Amino acid sequence: MDNLKRVIVDFKKLTPEVLKLLVERYPDGYDDANIITFKNASGERIEAVEVTTDDTKYLVKISAKLEVTMANYDEDDYEDYDDDDPDAIPDVEINDDDDDDQP
Repeated sequence: MDNLKRVIVDFKKLTPEVLKLLVERYPDGYDDANIITFKNASGERIEAVEVTTDDTKYLVKISAKLEVTMANYDEDDYEDYDDDDPDAIPDVEINDDDDDDQP
């Protein structure tokens, strides 16, 4: 068994360091084979993808915002922030209704 610290990360707490690890590990995005499903302490079903540093295993919760942020990742966007700054990752607006143009 590994002795890594385990951290569950929600999009709101995502840091530049973890985002970079995600993009490096899943350069073409993740698919169903990469998704880990588990129940949290409240019994809610959580889907996450895993990335690991030397001492920590991060389980990053899957969300549409995460997918968009990974797809649009540019390391230069985060050069003025600390690696552990969750405020560096901008919130993403997700438009659930793409059919606005339809009559």
